[in-house]
This record gives sequence, structure tokens and C-alpha cells, in this order.
Amino acid sequence: MAVCCPSTTGQPSPPHFTPNKTPRHRHRHRRGPSRASYPPARATPHHTHTPSLSPILLLLPTAHSRECRGQPRKGIMAARRTCSARPPSRLLARMAVLLALLLAAPPCLQAGGPIKTVVVVVMENRSFDHMLGWMKRLNPEIDGVTGAEWNPANTTDPAAGRVYFGEGAQYVDPDPGHSFQEIRQQIFGSDDASGPARMDGFVQQARSLGGNMTDAVMHGFAPDSVAVYRELVAQFAVCDRWFASVPSSTQPNRLFVHSGTSGGATSNNPQLLAKGYPQRTIFDNLHDAGLSFGVYFQDVPAVLFYRNLRKLKYLLDFHPFHPTFRDHARRGSLPNYAVIEQHYLDSKLDPANDDHPSHDVYQGQMFVKEIYETLRASPQWNQTLMVLTYDEHGGFFDHVPTPVHGVPSPDGIVGPPPYNFTFDRLGVRVPAILISPWIEKGTVVHGPNGPTPTSQYEHSSIPATVKKLFDLPQDFLTKRDAWAGTFESVVQARTEPRTDCPEQLPMPTRIRQSEANEEAKLSEFQQEIIQLASVLNGDHELSSLQDRIRDRMNVREGIAYMRGAVKRFFEAGMSAKRMGVDDEQIVKMRPSLTTRIEQRP
Repeated sequence: MAVCCPSTTGQPSPPHFTPNKTPRHRHRHRRGPSRASYPPARATPHHTHTPSLSPILLLLPTAHSRECRGQPRKGIMAARRTCSARPPSRLLARMAVLLALLLAAPPCLQAGGPIKTVVVVVMENRSFDHMLGWMKRLNPEIDGVTGAEWNPANTTDPAAGRVYFGEGAQYVDPDPGHSFQEIRQQIFGSDDASGPARMDGFVQQARSLGGNMTDAVMHGFAPDSVAVYRELVAQFAVCDRWFASVPSSTQPNRLFVHSGTSGGATSNNPQLLAKGYPQRTIFDNLHDAGLSFGVYFQDVPAVLFYRNLRKLKYLLDFHPFHPTFRDHARRGSLPNYAVIEQHYLDSKLDPANDDHPSHDVYQGQMFVKEIYETLRASPQWNQTLMVLTYDEHGGFFDHVPTPVHGVPSPDGIVGPPPYNFTFDRLGVRVPAILISPWIEKGTVVHGPNGPTPTSQYEHSSIPATVKKLFDLPQDFLTKRDAWAGTFESVVQARTEPRTDCPEQLPMPTRIRQSEANEEAKLSEFQQEIIQLASVLNGDHELSSLQDRIRDRMNVREGIAYMRGAVKRFFEAGMSAKRMGVDDEQIVKMRPSLTTRIEQRP
């Protein structure tokens, strides 16, 4: 492991590494940068739509090639510079032939079929009925709401009255309940999960929290209040039977999105967080198949909860959302699989745009609008599919019963006590919109046609569909994505892409009138994000910092710490790559001396 030693300046000193005894080939598509940069940026991403000359650079001899045999190994980059100074004539001839082939042939990292790029955006904590239920008024085929939906005030006392689902949702603060236990009560009306999913416990559970929580969970947005979604639903496809993968909170569901399992997690597990979740991901499958991916992040890349993505070989696949995403889209160089992450912490300068209560849905709408319009203006538009969904329902009402039968455990792992969940039922229904010029206007996607009679659309449908779209040779990641419904047929109904897709989306309505509260205490989800940053920075070993994150850190302090930690992690990784460290390694940092001093009472 590469270890970054503490520094009195708060910046990592040069990492110390134990060199590999046996030289190993670096990944064939990557060349280490000449100097550190943060965040790291790839000059030419893997996936291109015009012939690129960048692969020619990788044909120069390295420390492992025949032309370099006999030279002392001074590190991969040093050997590469030494050998490339005077390339032999036979090498130049070989390069000329390959250059001609590259110019004559299509790009080598192309997927079959019309879709070459899949863009995934996962928003936070809203149910289908809460965000899209009233879209039924615009398209009766959507399984939305009419106003006749209700919940009893008390599931055991019919005389307690009813609360009907209404229109005109507003700014929500505080956050509704959405722990594993609270979701069970919302679905079943009690702690007994053996019966049918009646979806009648939302009001009862909300009232147990006090305040005006009942009004919050029993109201949905009018279509004009979420005008960006109104236009996307009218122009493309909405899935009205897409469920969260697990009836629990954010991180377990986000883990399912790219790996088809949460590794047994039903909530945040500090021990696994520190180690990183070890399961194989769709990122690994794409990489091994020679296809490209990119993560465009704004705060900390939450996909780094996966341990494998912390490896040096993936370092250059992470990009700052601003300005890199727009630049890659403009140049037509977005990767085959692009994951876009939000601002998860709310500040006045950079408002949170993930839709997680108490964040402003207006900012989330503006974020989706920016992504869509960037893709629409890209030369890759006619080869793009954008998947927009939410990790879980966040405690908000939904009337469609969650599937409780025929759902396979991904890997046989049982969740921790006291619930010992076997992952044999799904979570509450969430919004899901599919966007592509290959999709007919006003498409409504109901349940899937297989691959089994009980299959459903859920987050594991994303890696399952990517496998089919790109004809990936690897097996499915788990039994869950092998079971999940796939949606490739939605982009296969047309023989040519549409030319009438809107270039711009309407401006949304402002929901929150006040500025972000930077002095607010961190939410549970935000604490998990800051804890991830502390792991990347090596500070998870400091109990004082963990206590501070949990009990005393506010949003402003969290943002400052998180950005510094992420910056140092990527800088250490760049240093490791320059030193020729094996790309399979993970940079493991020690706590900085500055951090230790700052945490003293």
C-alpha cells in the first residue's frame, strides 16, 4: 500500500512506497501525467467519436518492452522517457502502419447499437408520487395520483380519520423518516413485515415525528412546480414501476446502482466504510471490456464507497463537474458510462442540488436542466441515453405496493442485527426518467417483461441494462441484476433518432425563499459523506474527528474539511502514479499533523 505521511503544513508530503519486486504492466489505456493536478483531468477520455492519435503515444517502448531490456529499471516513467528519446527505425515503421490503421478504422472503444454513452444521475430521497404523481393529469397512462389516495391517521383505529394525498408540495424541513425501521412501518403499517404491503403507515409514522411532517409526506408537486420534469416526462419516457433496491436509506441503495448489492448493508457501516465496500462493480466490467467510464463530481465522489474505485488505475476517470463535463460533452469525448454527482452539502455559494430534504428542489431542477441541455448540445447526443432516478423515497408517500415476493437476495449476505434482513423485498417506488433521441414522445414504461415472472425495475436494472447495451462479456454482478428488468428495448423501437427534442428545458419554480443555512448541523447522509472524505484523508483513525462530525460539525465546516481532504487524496494519488506505483494499489493516507492539532480540545 502507498502511504502518505503527515505534514505540518496540512499538505501531504511525498508518499513512501514499497516498490513491486516484479514489474507489472500498467493499464494499456493510461499514461501518467507529467505533473500533479487537482482534480485530475484526462486530456482525451477513452471514448471518442472521431479517430484519436492519443493511442500512438502508448506504443512507445516502456520498461517492459523488448527495446528496453537490459536497462536498469528507474521507474516506469523514467524508463519511458529514456527509451523514447531515439526510437529505432523498425519501431517508427510499426508506428506508421498503426497510425494508418487508426486513421482508417472507427474508434476501437465503440459499443454496438445506437447507444454509445449512458449517463446516470441519481437524485436524493423523493418518492414517485411526491415528485411525479400529479403528472397523471397530463398523461392518464401514468400510474400516478388523482387525489383519492389516503392513509389512516392510525392503522389500528378506523375512527381516527383519514389524510388524503394533496397537491402543492412545498419546501420540506426537517427530513421525513427513512430508516430501515421507519420504512417498514410506512409500508406495512406496523413492525410486522409478514403481511401484504398496504402502504398505509406513512401518516402514522410521520405523526410520531411531530411537527407538520404529515403535510410534508402527504403532498406532491404540481407539474408546473417541477417544470423540468414535466417537460422530460412529456418528451421522453417515465418509468412508473421503478423501485428502490432495498427498503432502507441512501447508501445501501446507492451501492446497488453500480454493483447490484449493498454487501449486506442496511445502513451506514463505519467499519466497511473505512475499508470500502469490496464488491465488483459495473465500472470494473466496463474497464475490463476496454470501455470507458467517468465520474463527474462536485463535492466528494460518493462512488468511492466502492473500494475498487480507489485504485490508482481509476484515478484519471474522476473529473470535476465544472467545467469538465461541459467541455467533454462539447468535444464529443464523454465516456461510455458517465456518472454525475451533485453538491451534497448546502452553501450560499454552491447550493445543494441533490433534492435531499431540506435542500431546495429548485436547485435540483436547475441541475438536471444543465445536464440535459449540455447533452443536447453535444455531438454525442444521438448516441446518448440518460437515466435519471432517485436513490430512495425519503419517507414520502407512494401508493403503489412495494414488491415483497419473488425478489432474490443478491449474494446470500444477511443484514446485521437486530433486523437480519435477507434482501428479499424491494423499497418504495421512486421516480425514473429515461432520456434519449431514440425514445418516442410521452412513453410510459410499466413493469418489465422478464427475465423472470417476478422481475421488477430497480436500481440493479442499470448495470443489467448496461451489460446488454454494450454486450459486456462478463457474468452479471449478482443474482439481483441478473433478475432485474432491463430497459434497452425503450431505445430500440425507432430506426433513427428524433430531431425534434427540445434544446432547452423550461425554468423551474423557486421553492425555498431563504438562503442556505451554513450553520446547520450535518444530516445523517452528510455525515456519511464527510466520513468518506475522512477515510480518503486517513483521518478516520482520529476518534476526536469522528465525534466532531457526529456531534458538532456544521455544514460550513464540513464543506471546508471535505474539499481539503478530497484534494489531498487526489494529489497523493497523482504522486503515486508519477513514481510508477502499481496501478492496482490504493493510496492509503495517514492523518496529517495539522488535523491532529485541529482536533485537540
